[in-house]
Amino acid sequence: MSQMYREAYGVRVSCGIMFSHESPRRGTEFVTRKITYGLANYGKVTLENLDAQRDWGHARDYMEAAWMMLQRDPDDFVIGTGETHSVGDFLTEAMIHLGGEAVVNERHRPLEVSESRADITKALIHLDWKPTVGFRELVREMCEADQAQASSSRAA
Repeated sequence: MSQMYREAYGVRVSCGIMFSHESPRRGTEFVTRKITYGLANYGKVTLENLDAQRDWGHARDYMEAAWMMLQRDPDDFVIGTGETHSVGDFLTEAMIHLGGEAVVNERHRPLEVSESRADITKALIHLDWKPTVGFRELVREMCEADQAQASSSRAA
């Protein structure tokens, strides 16, 4: 739709398809924060599908890409990391930082997408953009933020 309006009416609009952009500000209803918040606050998390593969990147990187998109002629871009990690990978990395335990229910959502990976070729070439925060650094930052929040809540 945006491409049609750009071409037909000269509307200056760019679109970014942003894959899973994570940060300590992400809501706890999302699996990444469910993991870090649960481990930091309760030492335990209950999950379902540890095999789901996701393209997780840092929201800060994605907003840098969005800014870059607005500095050029309008176009559409896919923003992500181009790599995937499983929920189990995220959990394992979080447990390195926070410890705790995980309970795994063998239920899966009926329409679960098994793998989600961004093709960021166009952003790499035309925006000269690439993510700067790696997977482990992202998980560590989220763990540290939830651990600090949990510590200050306990102290209050």
